[in-house]
Amino acid sequence: MKAVQISEHGGPEAMKYQDVADLSPGEGQALVEIQAVGVNFTDVYNRMGANPGQPLPRTIGVEGAGTVRGVGPGVTQVKEGDVVAYCGTPGSYAEQAIVPASRLIKMPDGLDARAGAAAMLQGMTAHYLCHSTYSVQKGDRVVIHAGAGGVGLLLIQMVKKLGGYIFTTVSTEAKADLAREAGADHVILYTQQDFAEEVKKATNGEGVQAVYDSVAKTTFDQSISCLGRRGHMVLYGNSSGPVTSMDPRILGNGSLYLTRPGLADYTATREELEQRAGDVLGWVKSGELKLRVEHVFPLAEASEAHRQLEGRSTTGKLLLIP
Repeated sequence: MKAVQISEHGGPEAMKYQDVADLSPGEGQALVEIQAVGVNFTDVYNRMGANPGQPLPRTIGVEGAGTVRGVGPGVTQVKEGDVVAYCGTPGSYAEQAIVPASRLIKMPDGLDARAGAAAMLQGMTAHYLCHSTYSVQKGDRVVIHAGAGGVGLLLIQMVKKLGGYIFTTVSTEAKADLAREAGADHVILYTQQDFAEEVKKATNGEGVQAVYDSVAKTTFDQSISCLGRRGHMVLYGNSSGPVTSMDPRILGNGSLYLTRPGLADYTATREELEQRAGDVLGWVKSGELKLRVEHVFPLAEASEAHRQLEGRSTTGKLLLIP
């Protein structure tokens, strides 16, 4: 079969589309014929070596969807022929993947593999951010960075569904239009305006209850300055680079909270995985949550997908098709 692998860490050119051995499921595992692959910033971090300790060579990707073609002993969650989606298991940039059956979610009738690959990781991320990490209440004010990105567009819709007031940052007018369509109340072009000053002015200096920040290095200090008393700084990514140092005393000005959450800790049990995935896929099926798949690339062009993602020239979700 074909897969996209790296034998060393580096830029997009480090990924090679090549032949690899066919796979066979073991105890508790399923063999999934991949029909759509979700492209995520965590793939970029893994390719660059930001997550140490992972053996090389390895197949990139942690999100996929397709059809179960075989199951190992002890599997009860899925059967051959089921259309499933998953995230969090390495090896999705391939024609086939071995996935623990306990991490597979059956797609609802009416939704295909592309919807699954577009919704699982970013949809469940948005879900835990606004339902669990900081549970948005009606009337809460929040800042959502990268409002036209994959998580950003879904998070805006979910926060609006909860009754929140949304400030969001984007880089262009075209991205601003997408954020407004998703439900953002106050869109800030960070290329032209100081987002922290805009938030302070709009809230009469009171600040917001939470900032959802996936950018990190270039936004961190100003994000914290946007928070009101006992506000939550939710740092869930680092697309501009990691925050390498901070003085914890800055949290004392307002008794602020800082957290660095990850999806694995919010889907640690089968019950929680099913609950979050069920909400997200159910809302997609009903039309309450709208997916934006902007670009679809052949699997062989994974390097180009990474270049566009890193160049911040994309909006919504990027998919690879084997």
